[in-house]
Amino acid sequence: MAEASLLIAIVDDDPAVLKGLSRLLRSHAFRVLTYGSGREFLAALPAGLPDCLIVDLQMPEMNGLELQRHLASSGIKIPTILITAYDDDALRDHGGLVASLRKPLQQQALFEAIDRAVSGSRSAG
Repeated sequence: MAEASLLIAIVDDDPAVLKGLSRLLRSHAFRVLTYGSGREFLAALPAGLPDCLIVDLQMPEMNGLELQRHLASSGIKIPTILITAYDDDALRDHGGLVASLRKPLQQQALFEAIDRAVSGSRSAG
């Protein structure tokens, strides 16, 4: 399913979510970088872009949609999957997102969203 070269960045302020998602993705041969905030992720961007970004909606300072909008307005295109503990119908129609998934994440839905993100970025590149 995954190629060893694919890099997934996870941005979430919950250390348990970062640890759990990181372990799951690494067990499926993804390389993973984790960040506790949107600002921390932005500070790391000069080192290179991930193939896919998984970002939590509800975070202090900069939420997931604000981070995604900041990237888009800066001309940085990273396929983004929004994760949230809240079911908000408005998020499903938000442009620029590959998917919006509700916590607790279902593995199949997560991997399908990652596949869409990676397939879309390959065909665009």
